Amino acid sequence: MNKAAIQRFAIQARKDLIAQVSQRSYQYGITAESYGEINAVTIGGRALTSDQQRQRKELVEQIRCKGYTQVMEEVAYTWFNRLIALRFMEVNNYLPSHIRVFSDSTGAFRPEILNDVLHLDLPGLDTDKVAEFIENNQTEDLYRYLLLTQCNALNEALPQMFEKMGSYTELLLPNNILKQDSVIGRMVTEIPEEDWKDQVQIIGWLYQYYNSELKDETFALLKKNVKITKERIPSATQLFTPDWIVRYMVENSLGRLWLEGHPDDELRTDWKYYLDEAEQEAEVQKQLEAIRAECRNIKPQDIKVIDPCMGSGHILVYAFDVLVQIYKKHGVSERDAVQNILEYNLFGLDIDDRAAQLAYFAVMMKARQYDRRIFSRGIQPHMFAIQESNRLDGGTIDYFTNNDPKLKKDFGTLVDELRDAKEYGSILDITPVDFAALYARVEEVREEISLYREMVLNSILPLIQTAEVMAQKYDVVVTNPPYMGNSGMSGKLSEFVKKHYPDSKSDLFACFIEKGNRMTVQNGFNCMVTMQSWMFLSSFEKMRTQTLKSHDIVTLMHMENMVLGIAFGTAVTVFRNHYTRGYKGTYNQIKLCDIENGKPIEFPVAGNRFARVSTDNFSKIPGSPVAYWVSEKLIKAFGNTMLYNYSVSPSQNVTGNNGKYVRKHWELDSSKIGGKDSWIFYAKGGGYRKWWGNLDDIVNWTPNARKIYQYGDGIHASQIINQDYWYKQGITWGLITSSIPSFRVMPEGATFDKGGSTIIVESKVFYFTLALLNSKIYVVIAEILNPTLNFQVKDVRSIPLVLEHTKEISNTVMVCVELSKSDWDSYETSWDFKRHPLV
Repeated sequence: MNKAAIQRFAIQARKDLIAQVSQRSYQYGITAESYGEINAVTIGGRALTSDQQRQRKELVEQIRCKGYTQVMEEVAYTWFNRLIALRFMEVNNYLPSHIRVFSDSTGAFRPEILNDVLHLDLPGLDTDKVAEFIENNQTEDLYRYLLLTQCNALNEALPQMFEKMGSYTELLLPNNILKQDSVIGRMVTEIPEEDWKDQVQIIGWLYQYYNSELKDETFALLKKNVKITKERIPSATQLFTPDWIVRYMVENSLGRLWLEGHPDDELRTDWKYYLDEAEQEAEVQKQLEAIRAECRNIKPQDIKVIDPCMGSGHILVYAFDVLVQIYKKHGVSERDAVQNILEYNLFGLDIDDRAAQLAYFAVMMKARQYDRRIFSRGIQPHMFAIQESNRLDGGTIDYFTNNDPKLKKDFGTLVDELRDAKEYGSILDITPVDFAALYARVEEVREEISLYREMVLNSILPLIQTAEVMAQKYDVVVTNPPYMGNSGMSGKLSEFVKKHYPDSKSDLFACFIEKGNRMTVQNGFNCMVTMQSWMFLSSFEKMRTQTLKSHDIVTLMHMENMVLGIAFGTAVTVFRNHYTRGYKGTYNQIKLCDIENGKPIEFPVAGNRFARVSTDNFSKIPGSPVAYWVSEKLIKAFGNTMLYNYSVSPSQNVTGNNGKYVRKHWELDSSKIGGKDSWIFYAKGGGYRKWWGNLDDIVNWTPNARKIYQYGDGIHASQIINQDYWYKQGITWGLITSSIPSFRVMPEGATFDKGGSTIIVESKVFYFTLALLNSKIYVVIAEILNPTLNFQVKDVRSIPLVLEHTKEISNTVMVCVELSKSDWDSYETSWDFKRHPLV
C-alpha cells in the first residue's frame, strides 16, 4: 500500500473540499459573515427552485446551530466519505450496477457512467432529464446528476453512508468535478488502484490522514492552554491502529473466548498473534476449568463484541474475519455467518459522525466480500455515531411517548442520560430500559402521517439505537481508546470524569479501561491498547490496584516509544472479568527494531522481555506497578524494611519569587551567608553529580523573608517546610533528569526547593542509603516504581533496605563524599574554593 500517496491525497483533499463547498455556499448567498434571508427565493437575481430553497434553509439552520466553519468542515468530510466509498466499491466491482462512477476499465479518469447513459440501469434515473443535459451539451451538470443519483440509489443498501437525495449536502457538491485536478481526478490518478482492492484498511488510513492537519491545529491550541471542544476530540484522539496490533488484540480476546470452550488447533494455527496460556498451578487450573466449562456452552451467535471507540472500523473488520472463521468451524455457511454477525455479534460506537460512517461502510464492505447478495438482504450492522438528546423539544418527546407513563419514564431516562453525549462518549453509563417498547413505538410512528414523523425517524430512533448499544453487556470489548490528559479536557468532560471515574480521571484512556471492564460480562475479555502510564504512575495507583484485585491480566504486550507511531510507550492489555488468585499472565516487550523492515513479529520467549507471572506479585511492590520483569529475589526484597521507615519528606520550599529571594553565593558579601537568620545554601537540583556538590545558590532565610514564604505576599504562591526540618542534613537530587539520577549530601544549615527534591534520613542509615541510591540497583528499582524522567520523593522512599554490611558500606561512602567535596571545591564557583589544583 502506497501510504505516502494516500497521505498526500487525503491532506490536500480536505483543503480542496472545504474551499469548494465554501464556494458553493457563497453561490447561494451564504458566507462566514452572513447568510441573508433564511427563506430567500432568489440569490443575485437568480431564482431558486423549491428544492434549492428548502436545502438552503436547512443549511442556514445548521450554520445557526453549529457555526459556519464547523458546517463547512462536516459537509467537506461527508463528500470525502462518499467519494472514497464509491471509489472502493467501483474498484472491487461492488456497485449493484457494475458501472464505474469515476474511471473506466483501464483505471483512467474517464467515468464509465457517462457512456451510453440513456440506457443506464440506475434506480431513480430520470431519462428525460438526462436527455436534456445531453441535448444542451451540459456534461458537467449531467455528471453531477448521475453522481447524486448513484448516491441516492445506494441509500437502501447503505443508508448510513448515502443519505436520500435532497439534503443540503447535495447543494454543496463541489463544482468542476470532471477536471483532472479535481478531488475525484486526483483520487483516481494518485492512489494506485491496487491499494483499493479488498483492503478495507485503506479507509482507515484515509481517515487518519484526512484529519492530520486538523489534529496539528488542535495540538497547537492545547499548547496555548485552549481546552478541546467536543467537536475537536476526534481529531485530537483518533489514532489508526496498525494491522498487526489489531490482529493481536482480536485473536487474544475474541479468539481466546472461543478457544476457551472450543479448542481447535487449526484455528489456533491460523491466528498468528495468538499467545498460548501460561502453564498454571493445579488450583488455578481447577478454577480455569470451571470457566471453560461455561464457555463450552457458547454458540457463535451468542457472542457480543463491541468497539466503543471504533474510529474507521479497523478492529471490527478483523473481528468480522475471525467470527466468519468461528462460524465455519461450527458448521455454518459463510452467507448465514455474515447475516448472524451483522445481526447478533458486532457492535460499534464513536462520537464522530463521519468516522462512524466509515466504520459502518468498512464492515458492510467486509460483509460484501463474503456475501455478494448482502445489499439486497436488508440487514444493517449495529455501528452508530453516538447521539445526544440536546436538540429534542418537549413537543416531539410528548408526541413520541404518546401519554404512556412507562414509555415516558423510559424515554425520559435516556434523554436525561444522553445530554451532551458527544462530550463524554462511550464512558457514559446508560440505564437499561424497555427498548423493545421504544422500538415498537417507532414502528407505529413510521406508519403515521405526522409533522413529527421525520423527527422521530431521524433523531429519536438513532438516539434509542445508541442507548441500547451503550446499555448492553458484552463478551468482548476491544478498542484503541482516546488518549487525553485532564488538562486538555473541556470543563464539562473534566468534571464528569472526576465525578464518575475518580480513580482514572488523569487520562481518558484510563477511564475507558475502567468502563471496558464494566461493560464485559463475567469471564468476558476487555482488550485495549493504551499509554503505558497506567501500569506505573502514582496517579493511576487506585485504579490499578482495584483492577488487579478484580481482573486477570491474560496477556500484556508492552511496546516501547514509536512502536505505535507515537513518541511514548504503549501497552496492549487483555483483561478477563474474573480474578483468579495465582493466575499467571503472559507478558512480552516489543521494541521498535522488532517491527522494522516489515518483518513478521516474533514475540520474545526469554529474558527480561518475556515473563509469565501472577499479578499477585505486583501488590508486593509499593504502588503495585505492573513490573512483570522483576525477579523473584527482588520481589522478596520489597518484603524488607523500606526507606519510608527511616526517612521523612518535609515537602519543599517555594519562595514565590526566586528572582527576588534567590542568588548565587558570590553575589552577596560572605558575612551575610551561613547564619540561621540570614542567607543559607539552597539545593535546586542541577546536573549529574554524585555524593556532593551543585551548591552555589543561596536563599534569603531572614525572619521577614520566611514570613512571606509562609503567609504569601498577596501576589505569588509560596510555602515553607516545617521548622522541625530547618537546617537538617539530607539527601538531595534533581527531580527531572534526562539520564540516570544522581544523589548527594545536602549539608546541615542548608535547605531546598522543588527542583532539588530532598529527604531527611536517620543518621544510622544515612550513608548506607546514599550508597544504595547511587548504585545500579536503584536504577533497576526506579524503573519498576516509575519508569519516567521524574524521580519523585514517594518513589525514592519506596525502595527496600536490606541492612547488611552497613558499617563497611557507610565508611566507603563517607570517603566518596570527601573526595567529591574536594573535587567540587576545586572549582572557583565553590564556596570553599581555595586554589585550583593545577596551580
